[in-house]
Amino acid sequence: MIRKFAAAVLFALAATALAVPPAAAQNALEKIKQRGTIIVGVKNDYKPWGFLDPSGKIVGMEIDLVQDVADRLGVKFELVPVVASNRMEFLQQGRIDLIIATLGDTPQRRQVIGMVEPNYYAGGTNVLAPKSAGLKTWNELKGRKVCAIQGAYYNRRVTQEYGPELVAFAGIPEALTALQAGNCIAFVYDNTFIESTLAGGDPKWASYEMPLKTEDEQAWAIAVPLGELNSPYGEFMKKVSVEWHKTGKLLEFEKKWGIKQSPFLVEMNKKYKAM
Repeated sequence: MIRKFAAAVLFALAATALAVPPAAAQNALEKIKQRGTIIVGVKNDYKPWGFLDPSGKIVGMEIDLVQDVADRLGVKFELVPVVASNRMEFLQQGRIDLIIATLGDTPQRRQVIGMVEPNYYAGGTNVLAPKSAGLKTWNELKGRKVCAIQGAYYNRRVTQEYGPELVAFAGIPEALTALQAGNCIAFVYDNTFIESTLAGGDPKWASYEMPLKTEDEQAWAIAVPLGELNSPYGEFMKKVSVEWHKTGKLLEFEKKWGIKQSPFLVEMNKKYKAM
């Protein structure tokens, strides 16, 4: 009888524990407000979305988005530089609360982190190459060394379809240095970054071009921990993203940072203004 009673008590306790959501998942938004700071993973090598200014401060379009989120929450923000190979891990480990770092929205990534909709930007895949290379088609990359970034979603597709020998680097500066040193025939990356680099007026890129047709356009998402996607925190971020499109704030920031107007943003602005 005692054993049966003890078993029943243990079962009841276990059931109660399962019925109560973890405090972290239940109160993420309140925890950020109580802390007084939101910790955000951003790029510091992706001009003009997130980069270092002459003083060493991280600035850019996505940093303006971070500021807007913090203002809406009434908190300060802390920026944590991330790269493609560690940003999702940082979010999963709780080292950051949010990712706003040119993050492509893919089905595989949706399985491990919370991709917030609507997406806030979009970009495709292209290459930065010296004009002297004379590249005209993607197939010309076959068997040749091409610089890339570790963890980029398009690395596998480009390798499988066109057969280059990818030389992957942790960060953009290292990849660009290798390209300029002639260690790679081209640098495969987001067309958004390449266009901004070529349009920036830096003479060291005067002899380079983006020669191929942009492929595989991918929407970008801000991201919260997977368990927070449908929580008050995730719902808050969804509303923020809707407001960014509806009010034209993303178009304003794009213009501020000298970014070529995105057809994706124009279409999203029309869509949400009409709702």
